[in-house]
Amino acid sequence: MAATKSGPTALDWGLLAALGLIWGAAFLGVEVALGGLPPLWVAAGRISMAALLLVIVAHLTGDGLPGFRTAIQRRIWLHCLGMGLFTNAIPFSLLSWGQQHVTSSFAGITMAVVPLFVLPLSHFLIPGERLSLARVIGFLTGFGGVVLLVGGDHLFMPATGLAAGGGDVIMLVAQLACVGASCCYACGSIITRLCPPVSTITFAAAGLLCASIAILPLAFIAHGVPREVSIASWSGVVFLALLPTGLATILLTIIIRRVGPPFLSLVNYQVPVWAVLIGVSILGEALPGHFVMALVTILIGLAISQRLHRTKTT
Repeated sequence: MAATKSGPTALDWGLLAALGLIWGAAFLGVEVALGGLPPLWVAAGRISMAALLLVIVAHLTGDGLPGFRTAIQRRIWLHCLGMGLFTNAIPFSLLSWGQQHVTSSFAGITMAVVPLFVLPLSHFLIPGERLSLARVIGFLTGFGGVVLLVGGDHLFMPATGLAAGGGDVIMLVAQLACVGASCCYACGSIITRLCPPVSTITFAAAGLLCASIAILPLAFIAHGVPREVSIASWSGVVFLALLPTGLATILLTIIIRRVGPPFLSLVNYQVPVWAVLIGVSILGEALPGHFVMALVTILIGLAISQRLHRTKTT
């Protein structure tokens, strides 16, 4: 499916909002799953279940998996492998490990870094995706809102934050792991956009299949067979497999094909908002006093990056 030439439609914005909510809830699912499973098994479990589900759906719908006979089909498999690694296997593993040491709020805010990596990649690799001033201003404004949302009062006490962070190497590595996951998502979105035309279900199923083949052996080697896993942990993995992995993979593929990676990258400004809302309502976290200001700033950034850019290019 070709990208829309006239800009995002109401359907595109609706898909983006749904994806933001689903991914925002993923951090809660990871927290629940980590209660009884090691991080690699959390990632492997959600990917493998989602892969099985989507492969079945692909065959039931008649789309199936890509073939191997032609050069185009083999190229599609290479893109599926790249998407599976950079959108699923690697970032899911990094985030699962990182969330053992950092809060779900911090993991959520690092998702806002994705647009900063997508912009230069799209500028050089995707025809027509130029790095306009409006987009840069919008992305930076939105990122500032996310920093305000999660950083909050600590932004006004930098000395205390540095002292706490500097004394904990594991915490620093965990934070870098979450940022690394954001880099992977940016690469994965570009790989998806550059893939030759193929059914959305086919691409999603093949990508998750590649990811599961890559990560399952690593989980067995690192942790062995899981034993005495709680129902809560398995429930967390099933939730992650069905929604933030399976359904989300289909949604992100549709959005990239319709509108492009820069538009998809806007979801990363919504994810921290949903992560905080879910944390407050389900985990009982305190509502930051700066939340409303941060939310307004994020929405302004979204409007600047999309509306002003479209105004300048039409």
